[in-house]
Amino acid sequence: MAQPAQPARLNWREGTVVDLVQEATRTRSIVLDVPDWGGHLAGQHVDVRLTDETGYQAQRSYSLASAPEDGYLVLTVQRLDDGEVSRYLTDELQVGDIVEFRGPIGGYFIWTDPGSRPTQLIAGGSGIVPFRAVLRHRAATACAAPVRLLYSVRSPEDTIYHDELRRFAAYDEIDIHFAFTRSSPASWRGHRGRVDRTFLRRTAWPAGDRPLVLVCGPTEFVETLANLLVEAGHRPTDIKTERFGPTGE
Repeated sequence: MAQPAQPARLNWREGTVVDLVQEATRTRSIVLDVPDWGGHLAGQHVDVRLTDETGYQAQRSYSLASAPEDGYLVLTVQRLDDGEVSRYLTDELQVGDIVEFRGPIGGYFIWTDPGSRPTQLIAGGSGIVPFRAVLRHRAATACAAPVRLLYSVRSPEDTIYHDELRRFAAYDEIDIHFAFTRSSPASWRGHRGRVDRTFLRRTAWPAGDRPLVLVCGPTEFVETLANLLVEAGHRPTDIKTERFGPTGE
């Protein structure tokens, strides 16, 4: 019996690496040229598949860092010491190489213009990646929704998109707050340590404003933040989460 045709987004396809950008100590962005790309939404991800000369394959999921309006697809990958895919993508991949992937995938953890409703973004470590797509999409569409970003990261050297986040912070309707969990600049007067109730109360949208909340990061980080948000009065239906392995913030 013939197998039913898969949606085009679930078929494996190829993109050509046209640029590699070092974003932080262990993190770089991979810029892909993908002919006939059908588009995606801010917050979606793709599966990347590697195949070696013996036929062995490994695949991992990565959030799309590019906005729907960008001319190229961008994946931002943080190197994990035990990550066979991330080590190849951050250490060995070269401009001109081909990356095999499928997607876009995901219809839940997405951000579209919410009108005047405020948006709260909370990122742990490389959980900042989909929020770059959100912020770029907001800028490209001249969306008026106010946004607050809370970014928990180990150190200044681990901060992904440092310069771009500074540019976004210049927007009147975008507030960005950092929490450095391991080391911070000598002159730093902001939050040190893990995100707690006090920091959330001081920086996040209050529950009474009914913000749309997106939280992305390591599993423990996401679960902790989701619980703190609910305790603070946010409705679970207003909170969207995306989580990955134990590393990150």
